[in-house]
Amino acid sequence: MEVEQSDRIIGIIVDSFFPLLKAGILFTIPLTLVSFIIGLILAFFTAIARLSTNKLLYGISSFYVWVIRGTPLLVQLFIIFYGLPKLGVTIDPFPAAIIGFSLSVGAYNSEVIRAAIQSVPKGQWEAAYTIGMTKNQARRRIILPQALRVAIPPLGNSFISLVKDTSLAATITVTEMFQISQQITAMTYEPLVLYCEVAVIYLFFSTILSALQSRVEHRLERRMAR
Repeated sequence: MEVEQSDRIIGIIVDSFFPLLKAGILFTIPLTLVSFIIGLILAFFTAIARLSTNKLLYGISSFYVWVIRGTPLLVQLFIIFYGLPKLGVTIDPFPAAIIGFSLSVGAYNSEVIRAAIQSVPKGQWEAAYTIGMTKNQARRRIILPQALRVAIPPLGNSFISLVKDTSLAATITVTEMFQISQQITAMTYEPLVLYCEVAVIYLFFSTILSALQSRVEHRLERRMAR
């Protein structure tokens, strides 16, 4: 009986591996990439608004960051997918997940970018002004390249965290890896095996991304040292 059970578990692992990996490649990775890119754009403009002397821009951006950082991501996804239809706004699962994750990435990473910009010494601004640069030119040519070096490590960590957070999309019926594992579990009644297997695949993705992050940081340090 033990041999038969072991063979059954091995068979489940083998049979489920490629469906899980396929879901990761077709849904998890694209969801992560699209959400992170949109969120990063949103984060940049939010950070600039938070540093602005314009009270309206500062107020709107601060309110956005306060709301998103102060409420759970899972609740935000439920509001977008299950709540908005009550107001007549129906969004398909995948776009709803992108909206939710992008808003989260934008809020959290706006603070990373803002801190990175503020970490650049004020003397750099003054030096740029003395050679005739405008504020926008100084920001683009002098400040942002230096801030990028500071921001890369936490932004990389945010990207890796987002890969894992995409598992929450299963709660709004997006067929990413975790939902596929739930579907297979419902047929095989082996939750421990399936959830451990999907955890290993997430770990595999995260390990590759961590290695890429280290390489990017190393290259950036070499360029800045020149």
